[in-house]
Amino acid sequence: MSKQTFIKGALILIIAGMISRLLGFINRIVLARLLGDEGVGVYMLALPALFLMITLSQIGIPVAVSKLIAEANIQKDQKRIKRILYLSFSITTSLSVILTVLFILLAPIVSKHLLLDERTYIPMLMISPIIPIIAVSSVLRGYFQGMQNMKPQATAQVIEQVIRIALVFLFIKMMLPYGIAYAAGGAMFAVVIGELASLAYIYYCFKVDRNRPVSIFMKEKFSQLRQVLNDIMHIAIPTAGTRMIGSVTYFLEPILVSQSLFIAGYTISQSTAAYGQLTGYVLPLLLLPTFITHSLSVALIPSVSEFNALNHKGSVHYRIRQALRLSYASGGLVTIVFMLFAQPILNYIYGNVNGTQFLSFMAPFFLLLYFQAPLQAALQALDYAKQAMVNSLIGSVVKLSTLWLLATKPSFGIEGVVVAIIVGIIVVTGLHFVTLYKTIDFKLPLALSLKMVGLLILVYFIGSKMRNIWSTDTNIIGLAGMIGVLIMVYFIGLILLRIVSKEEWQQIRKSSRI
Repeated sequence: MSKQTFIKGALILIIAGMISRLLGFINRIVLARLLGDEGVGVYMLALPALFLMITLSQIGIPVAVSKLIAEANIQKDQKRIKRILYLSFSITTSLSVILTVLFILLAPIVSKHLLLDERTYIPMLMISPIIPIIAVSSVLRGYFQGMQNMKPQATAQVIEQVIRIALVFLFIKMMLPYGIAYAAGGAMFAVVIGELASLAYIYYCFKVDRNRPVSIFMKEKFSQLRQVLNDIMHIAIPTAGTRMIGSVTYFLEPILVSQSLFIAGYTISQSTAAYGQLTGYVLPLLLLPTFITHSLSVALIPSVSEFNALNHKGSVHYRIRQALRLSYASGGLVTIVFMLFAQPILNYIYGNVNGTQFLSFMAPFFLLLYFQAPLQAALQALDYAKQAMVNSLIGSVVKLSTLWLLATKPSFGIEGVVVAIIVGIIVVTGLHFVTLYKTIDFKLPLALSLKMVGLLILVYFIGSKMRNIWSTDTNIIGLAGMIGVLIMVYFIGLILLRIVSKEEWQQIRKSSRI
């Protein structure tokens, strides 16, 4: 299995992410149509607690593995690679077993007293086996990322979604007669089986990889492993802190939403349904381009780590700008489409228009979120993971404070949650930009920024004129036609304005044929 260039590695992950995201949307549609607003709300309420435990079990190890193996691979240091893998597996496996038991024991308390909906207990119980599965697979993914071989991770990602989508309909149908809680639990169990199949594949790839250490088991004394452990923890702890902040925020968010909306006068059922509309319908659409930005971020860490280790500062700046330009290229068009056509898109995908105003209002702010992952990956690759963690902490505190301040007021209610999400995105992305400017003097050229803004304005103007002429209320062909025109205008603009360079287009075309 060979090493890939940044563009090729990112493209492999993007293609896999696109397939996975499309399959994920099928999964979302099945959930929405079979479970309804309340069922989706129960499903979504149970997820944050799981993500918190997964973050704890990994403690930032995968990012550390990716960065350190990339550096060790440059030096052809197989012994160091072996030590990195041995310590990483030991830490994540031990933590994941402990946290799985803890998760199962705390699930009744969390569901009843924090989430205020006991129906979330069964889904939390059904999803608990996934913690050790993801912990082990994440180290293997980190290894392949560090070796800049993205094919195993990409294929494993698709396998997980295929297995999940094949089972989710079956499990929901089997469990639905027993109630919404059991149906949501069936959907969760499909996720577990999918992740297990993904782990089996990526482990097979690791076993047949000719570049891996023959064995990862070591009999060395702790004193001989201490330096590698310190290197891992130097990256892992602040990275874990960043993810922990995100997971804790994600965990606290539905709790604060339930509590604050109750204060604002919502019933438990109304609160769950409103949160289900936002997190089950609107946010999955807004997060659609993140599979591209995530792929760029995964490929960015080992690439920037290599350039930084070789002291190629100009190449570091170029690579970060490249990731941001490609993030814009993927997210800018989606932003305009959601601003203009929120109602018909929701109607055709979910069969209702719940959350239309949320989708159109939040879309332009989420363009900043698409920049956030590459910026954070760059900070981690440059050994500024601690600063990234502080930025995330500030953003989370601001977000949750805003949520509580606004959502408890009857005049805001669920709209207060929307505003809080937007404020959090603006704060964290802005702080990441400021940190990179202060540490390595990184900035986007003014000309590039003006080109980006100008292209968005042009595409929005053309789209709004077409929307006024051609109604999209009942005509899916008209909607598809207008979006097709906007895609053509947007990509012509990317080429003419050189937001995506000629060389990058050539690399993309070449990589897509491989």
